[in-house]
Amino acid sequence: MASLDDLLALDGVVAAGEFGRDGSLKDHKANMDMSPELAAGTAQFCASVTMLFDVLAGAYGHIARMNWLPQRGWAFSGGDWTVAVGGNKGVFVKTAEADFNRLFEVLVGPR
Repeated sequence: MASLDDLLALDGVVAAGEFGRDGSLKDHKANMDMSPELAAGTAQFCASVTMLFDVLAGAYGHIARMNWLPQRGWAFSGGDWTVAVGGNKGVFVKTAEADFNRLFEVLVGPR
């Protein structure tokens, strides 16, 4: 499992954090100005979206007869930024600077 330092060292990553399933912030590190409130809110966001994808993956897998569980990771990209999550860790990434193959290899493991 990658450490926050490992994640922060990846191209384009400016913040890395670890969250609990309940949305609690376990730890975070950043190379950007990130207030404690933003870090805590981001942990809640990541936990909520992860939980939502768990539910949707189960339902869609049943409808499509495709196996989508267990969830390994997810990403959202908009504007100049991407949020990527693997397990209980997530990162803020400058989209234009990211190597997404390497990012997901470190976040969720090899293909």
